[in-house]
Amino acid sequence: MRPDVAVASVGVCSFELPTATPHESDGTRTWSATSVVLVAVHAAGETGLGWTYAPPATAGVVDGLLAPLARGADALAPAAVWERMHEAVRQLGHAGMAAMALSAVDVALHDLRARLLGLALCDALSPVRDAVPAYGSGGFTDYDERQLRTQARGWVEQGFTRVKVKVGRDPAADPARLAVVRDEVGDAVALMVDGNGAYLPHEAAGWAQRFAAEQAVDWFEEPVSSQDLAGLRHVRAHAPAGMAVAAGEYVWDLPDLAALRDAGAVDVVQADVSRCGGVTGMLRADGFCAAAQLPLSAHCVPSVMAHVGCATSALLHTEQFFDHERVERLLFDGAPRPRDGLLRPDRDRPGLGLELRTADVRRWAGGDLRAVA
Repeated sequence: MRPDVAVASVGVCSFELPTATPHESDGTRTWSATSVVLVAVHAAGETGLGWTYAPPATAGVVDGLLAPLARGADALAPAAVWERMHEAVRQLGHAGMAAMALSAVDVALHDLRARLLGLALCDALSPVRDAVPAYGSGGFTDYDERQLRTQARGWVEQGFTRVKVKVGRDPAADPARLAVVRDEVGDAVALMVDGNGAYLPHEAAGWAQRFAAEQAVDWFEEPVSSQDLAGLRHVRAHAPAGMAVAAGEYVWDLPDLAALRDAGAVDVVQADVSRCGGVTGMLRADGFCAAAQLPLSAHCVPSVMAHVGCATSALLHTEQFFDHERVERLLFDGAPRPRDGLLRPDRDRPGLGLELRTADVRRWAGGDLRAVA
């Protein structure tokens, strides 16, 4: 029999990190900082780390509602804690801050369990692959030509065979922007676009045709709001052959995945490990997609998906999003770096293989860091 190991404590803090440039933008939003909610769970001398990209108020959900459920729980059974947390947020709803708070705690619990077992997280989850295909993502709508070229060149140097660019803020400017990226990456690299819900359905259908004809774009993400299932279905029905319509980064729970499937809204389902219920939620999403015969693409959080992606069978690829890649390297030693277009987890280090860069993080978290350090 294995010994009982109880979670001794749970800490949480929140802070913002400024973007690399004064601001960044996509089709519907402009931002100047990335909000991080960081969770640490402790047991038997080990610490598990989890995080989500969410408003500071999310930390209150962790501290006031979820942490008491994790404290004293079996540190080797994170899925059991997940069930209790999922039930506890019913009155808040299973979406938004509640889902992001649950996700951060669950990631920390899985990291802790793997550390206690002395295994890399991917090995603690029983992997089906050794590496995770990734694609370069950024191409913000406020980038000038030099910035677009520099970022696209970096993607090629990292061996990505797929890259994604934001569109929709200034539609008239997008054809030239995509031409710049295509010129830089060449014809052998697949070009993807992300509208972040900027278009009406009939507009998106028209742009889908043009993007495909002019630059061989084969992926159109969130051409309309992810809540507009009929609109997504319309775009999918009128998109050119060979173009995948994708959505799901705001999937919070399995019923959201079922709604996308039942509406015939997408060719590829997305899910975000920091929103859909953490490691436990992502594995549930993978099982759903495998049963529904829908391909799955992971949205962001590369340091976690380098491990979790190895344990998913329906996964096409994961997103190496510029902001999250940058933030995770600022926060942690051991954040994985893509090579040959793949993310490979470090299997010689336990858990996620990350160590908090305490001195650096204190600049943003201040005294709040004491809750997790």
